[in-house]
Amino acid sequence: MPLPSHLLPALVLFLGHLAVNLPAAGSSGWAWVPNHCRSPGQAVCNFVCDCRDCSDEAQCGYHGASPTLGAPFACDFEQDPCGWRDISTSGYSWLRDRAGAALEGPGPHSDHTLGTDLGWYMAVGTHRGKEASTAALRSPTLREAASSCKLRLWYHAASGDVAELRVELIHGAETLTLWQSTGPWGPGWQELAVTTGRIRGDFRVTFSATRNATHRGAVALDDLEFWDCGLPTPQANCPLGHHHCQNKVCVEPQQLCDGEDNCGDLSDENPLTCGRHIATDFETGLGPWNRSEGWSWNHRAGGPERPSWPRRDHSRNSAQGSFLVSVAEPGTPAILSSPEFQASGTSNCSLVFYQYLRGSEAGCLQLFLQTLGPSAPRAPVLLRRRRGELGTAWVRDRVDIQSAHPFQILLAGQTGPGGVVGLDDLILSDHCRPVSEVSTLQPLPPGPRAPAPQPLPPSSRLQDSCKQGHLACGDLCVPPEQLCDFEEQCAGGEDEQACGTTDFESPEAGGWEDASVGRLQWRRVSAQESQGSSAAAAGHFLSLQRAWGQLGAEARVLTPLLGPSGPSCELHLAYYLQSQPRGFLALVVVDSGSRELAWQALSSSAGIWKVDKVLLGARRRPFRLEFVGLVDLDGPDQQGAGVDNVTLRDCSPTVTTERDREVSCNFERDTCSWYPGHLSDTHWRWVESRGPDHDHTTGQGHFVLLDPTDPLAWGHSAHLLSRPQVPAAPMECLSFWYHLHGPQIGTLRLAMRREGEETHLWSRSGTQGNRWHEAWATLSHQPGSHAQYQLLFEGLRDGYHGTMALDDVAVRPGPCWAPNYCSFEDSDCGFSPGGQGLWRRQANASGHAAWGPPTDHTTETAQGHYMVVDTSPDALPRGQTASLTSKEHRPLAQPACLTFWYHGSLRSPGTLRVYLEERGKHQVLSLSAHGGLAWRLGSVDVQAERAWRVPVILSLACVAGATWPGPAWADTAGTGAGEPPPLVTPSPLWTTPWAQRQIVFEATLGGQPALGPIALDDVEYLAGQHCQQPAPSPGNTAAPGSLPAVVGSALLLLMLLVLLGLGGRRWLQKRGSCPFQSNTEVTAPGFDNILFNADGVTLPASVTSDP
Repeated sequence: MPLPSHLLPALVLFLGHLAVNLPAAGSSGWAWVPNHCRSPGQAVCNFVCDCRDCSDEAQCGYHGASPTLGAPFACDFEQDPCGWRDISTSGYSWLRDRAGAALEGPGPHSDHTLGTDLGWYMAVGTHRGKEASTAALRSPTLREAASSCKLRLWYHAASGDVAELRVELIHGAETLTLWQSTGPWGPGWQELAVTTGRIRGDFRVTFSATRNATHRGAVALDDLEFWDCGLPTPQANCPLGHHHCQNKVCVEPQQLCDGEDNCGDLSDENPLTCGRHIATDFETGLGPWNRSEGWSWNHRAGGPERPSWPRRDHSRNSAQGSFLVSVAEPGTPAILSSPEFQASGTSNCSLVFYQYLRGSEAGCLQLFLQTLGPSAPRAPVLLRRRRGELGTAWVRDRVDIQSAHPFQILLAGQTGPGGVVGLDDLILSDHCRPVSEVSTLQPLPPGPRAPAPQPLPPSSRLQDSCKQGHLACGDLCVPPEQLCDFEEQCAGGEDEQACGTTDFESPEAGGWEDASVGRLQWRRVSAQESQGSSAAAAGHFLSLQRAWGQLGAEARVLTPLLGPSGPSCELHLAYYLQSQPRGFLALVVVDSGSRELAWQALSSSAGIWKVDKVLLGARRRPFRLEFVGLVDLDGPDQQGAGVDNVTLRDCSPTVTTERDREVSCNFERDTCSWYPGHLSDTHWRWVESRGPDHDHTTGQGHFVLLDPTDPLAWGHSAHLLSRPQVPAAPMECLSFWYHLHGPQIGTLRLAMRREGEETHLWSRSGTQGNRWHEAWATLSHQPGSHAQYQLLFEGLRDGYHGTMALDDVAVRPGPCWAPNYCSFEDSDCGFSPGGQGLWRRQANASGHAAWGPPTDHTTETAQGHYMVVDTSPDALPRGQTASLTSKEHRPLAQPACLTFWYHGSLRSPGTLRVYLEERGKHQVLSLSAHGGLAWRLGSVDVQAERAWRVPVILSLACVAGATWPGPAWADTAGTGAGEPPPLVTPSPLWTTPWAQRQIVFEATLGGQPALGPIALDDVEYLAGQHCQQPAPSPGNTAAPGSLPAVVGSALLLLMLLVLLGLGGRRWLQKRGSCPFQSNTEVTAPGFDNILFNADGVTLPASVTSDP
């Protein structure tokens, strides 16, 4: 029985309730027919590829491509709707859509398949009508679903936006409600998995959304999958011991007479085979069973008034079927008792039953065996217990009874508020013989724990002095929400027992409860019982064992509700895994229905015990831990898996350690005070350098990485948080190195949280190249304040192609140095406006800015930002200045070049002057701010030995009558149209070690009115190089004079040259020859458009060099 070849444990675990199945004998979901297919009426849309190209399964609500063995039939809507069609009767209807078509609104911003805005899904748009309406999406006609058939899908419904969601199955004249919910629904894509049960003949599935006057009704649907829905295919011969059905299908012997149509033709359940079994389906009563108060014989399925009750029975898979239900509360279980039986001969008496637990984690169904000794009845012995939530499915179980004395079977059901326990199809084997004389049996004690040799967790040990659900310890009554919260309330720690930490030597098993519904289960066994690990230690541990469930193959075991937890919370464990070629063992965190893969071990042939630890981190809501395992117990080499010595450490939210104060971190030892958030399944992970992915510290060390494909995650954001910190100074500087690379990398942002408020500090978007970059952010605190703050790095992905990384985070007292480069896209980089504060950071995205360039220089788009000052007389009175001052810069070990781009206006150009402020102003650079709607480049040399700040003063001296009518916004060199700018040779900007320096951009109104703004963008310091100066040439200087005179002279000269050229051409034509013309075309050497050098500096090599 091989494992399915498509198994990807990391992906499967994210799908929630796992759906990987070990195929039963003869059940492949694929039939290879050599040269022909069966007739269309028998072969189409029956979940079996009867044709080699699977064309018989095309447009059946899923793709027709042939699935691999054990894979689902799925539709991701990327190519087409797969045959699903809208049957709505109003404008509120379904259509195939994608997020890129409408980024606004309550719908998803990406699909579930690709995780980007390019992926497709089925959606219902918002509808603002006042009348209630329903949008219905219906599948094509499907045929013959097996008993194990499951439908899994992902839906997106904003909380409060939809009145109701419903999944229905239409079979003949009956409509079965597989799932119905009125919310609330969580954010993002939510998983839904429902079972169809055995469906004979044709059926259709409908997904519907209902809106009303208060609900707009935005819903999306993606990634529908049909799992294990095909009937087994006929086989010429069956494996040894298997049953050959009348239709030539092979089934395992334990599938005979189990109340399910495993053959597909009911031949495994016919009276000839199962006539001597005692079966009770509750359709006509209780049969031989006796019930106490608390069990109800139900004749109709649940509805809106009873949302937790089964919507159908198991026997008929119909809402008209009957079953037994119990709503008995803990402490007063409902008892269902069998007649007295005797096992015949040496064979076991077996009981197959179907159970339903939903609506309450306190739900519990227990099966006891009470034997009658020679003199008196013995105390009941617990044989099986199932606790918690099993979903909306009927789950099969089986108990084999060995007893030399007469016995009686007792089934005890109890649940919490809103929950229900159900029973259906109790089938006793033919080796269970009723005893004619009924003995007087010892009554079952009122408490569920009294007859059981395995005690329940302490949370169920109640005393009369405490309320229901509370734990009594000494004089305290501990409420349920304080149990297993990693904070001891009881002096002896009773409230924190059976909370996950265990060595499995105690029968309580640390509170771990098996929740498997398939052919594997977790069971506490001794080393002597284990056959899967040759290296098993002495004592007991948790092991994967065979089970009787019919819904899948994987095994699950869960803790009670734990937490909330603190940032240092870790789980330590010992484990072994022996499974080839495939198999896995994983730890999942279950939080309010969402599932997060925390750890996994893939297939291994070693089969030896190993130890590991898992960082669980801070979680604000209670959660459960779940071990999930899948191995092939019928495979070679005694395959198996086990878990032992599980320990939860430092999980209290109040626990503090020395590293909690370590914000500065190079991530070589660990993550210091940084830990990942858990609001989504996308996480920052502490990783070691590998291949091209190297850290910044040493190139071979560790760093934190955000890779949404390892493992595959659907969340759009991931948080990396520091533990709360106390300010060390009124201002602190946080520096870090970041790495953003990939076409769909998204955005990395830094924020600070304090007293419930979040302050944005820094962000970068898009790929920044495959290298590390340094960034800084100043943390400002109130002087004398001791209010704690928390730092947050958030990665927001745009898709799956790209990674983010962080390394070498450091914090020091005092403000940060001014950055070496500022594009003003994210912030003003610490530049502060002086005087009247006329400088402002803006973008012209709306196109309605009062003044300023329509595009910035950095991005050359209207969305880009720059600094701008209005120099009109109304904004800047005559004789006043508008300055822009940088933060302090770090000392320079070598000269640097300061470059910046500035933008003037068409009228009244002035002069841009750069000053060094040292007990006054010292001019070091003067640039003529010619008009023209284009960005221009300026530069100045800087040398410093200590921290420095440089004032760059922008002074406007108006030039009378100056107009520059060149082409608007079209100068590719950034110098404006018309003449090249005058050459200005700047003097080096030297800063002395004992003086404080600044960069200041200052606008001053001169004698004449200055009309229009002056803008500044892309200020950059190029360390280790001098500014390159262009060589003077006649073309770089202009004699002062009247602009109209110069232009007029140029035009007259041009006209004279044109006339002379025309006259010469005519003279040559008259002579009948042209010495410059030949039959062969000759391409004369051409030249590119002249690019004038910018003011005082040559353009970068990428612009000036030849291609």
